[in-house]
Amino acid sequence: MLNRFRKSILFVGDLAALHLALLLTVMVRYSQEVWTYTWSSHWYYFFPVFVIWLLVLYINDFYNLNLKTNGWAFFQKLISAIVLSGGLSIFYFYLYTNTSIAPKTNLLIFLGFFSALFLAWRSLYQAVIHSFIPKDSIAIIGFNKKTEKIIANLQNNPGAGYQAALIFKSPEEIADLAASVDAKNIHTVVICDDFGLSAALRDALFACLSLNITFFNYPDFYELLTGKVPVEEIGPSWFFDNLKEGEKNYYNFIKQIADTILAIIIFLITLPVWPLIALAVKFSGRGPVFFKQVRLGRNEKPFRMIKFRTMKEEDNTRSITVEGDKRITKIGSFLRKTRLDEIPQVLNIIRGEMSFIGPRPERPEIVTELEKQIPFYKTRLLIKPGLTGWDQISGHYHSATAEDSLEKLQYDLFYLKHRSFYLDLTISLRTIATMLSRSGR
Repeated sequence: MLNRFRKSILFVGDLAALHLALLLTVMVRYSQEVWTYTWSSHWYYFFPVFVIWLLVLYINDFYNLNLKTNGWAFFQKLISAIVLSGGLSIFYFYLYTNTSIAPKTNLLIFLGFFSALFLAWRSLYQAVIHSFIPKDSIAIIGFNKKTEKIIANLQNNPGAGYQAALIFKSPEEIADLAASVDAKNIHTVVICDDFGLSAALRDALFACLSLNITFFNYPDFYELLTGKVPVEEIGPSWFFDNLKEGEKNYYNFIKQIADTILAIIIFLITLPVWPLIALAVKFSGRGPVFFKQVRLGRNEKPFRMIKFRTMKEEDNTRSITVEGDKRITKIGSFLRKTRLDEIPQVLNIIRGEMSFIGPRPERPEIVTELEKQIPFYKTRLLIKPGLTGWDQISGHYHSATAEDSLEKLQYDLFYLKHRSFYLDLTISLRTIATMLSRSGR
């Protein structure tokens, strides 16, 4: 709840900075007519620019509460946002031929004012406002590896808005649970150990019901904190409780239609660049233009996935791709970073084998091997694989090794449980940011 409040403050401040930047621009250019026709006419034409800026700020992760204003990452993202928003704004104004204003100078002044105001506002928030918003204190029942994981995640994720205030390590200590959480003004309790479902714990929890306490079990709180489902801590009952597939029929139907229409549009728009990419791939080394490989789709149905080739064919054993893989060609590296190698997969989407968003498809032999090592691994095959997904925007590279696949499955289960139009939009925008920043692999 506090996280949403913090993000709302950032959003309102950004929106105010956009309006103030436009006001200052109009004052500099038309000082005597600020409050008359000039302001209203400029606001009408600049409102889409505001929307562009807010979207670009979002996809550049400026609403990540862990992003520090004084960090180099902040300035890199700000420069990227200015360039992208400025370019899109210029494109919008020249596309909008009916505008009655001359945007060249005005837009340049606006960009300067907003950049300065945005930096000042975010610095103010970081230095002053952020410190006045208290963190939500939590109590943890039990002290074990789960507790240590939660504490470690809270330390590595200060923007989460939580802090561990109390830890009850034994059944004897929980007798004072109600009094302790009331004295510390705690409204969130995380259960990491049920002490064998002891009567003492049951009585202590019941005593807290009148205190407006929110209770979490460990998997649910870990999921809230990290955007992942802790596979090692869930059992078969988790899937019956959380995967309500019958309620997703409308979502699945609309998504399939949207996937097909968007894939056809992208195919037609990008078709002129296919020959250029094909020539670049051909010149990068011997081998076919397209890389085709059998992958498993929804309900374990195999299909042949197609991509532009990014690896050398010489001595290629088709082993698992690793970070910094020497088999990747120079043009292949560029295609991977920009995700251009994925474009041919629109053909898989048109054929109904894939979706734009979902778990990445794996080879049958890898799935067979990972199923032996990772519990519930095949559950990721309940939905169509995707061109991008929740795991791909996590900021971490995950290969097909067992360790990385376990991490990847945690993200995939989160998506499987929470998939919605809103989450798909979030993934889409973050994927665009990855493509623009060339941070893909």
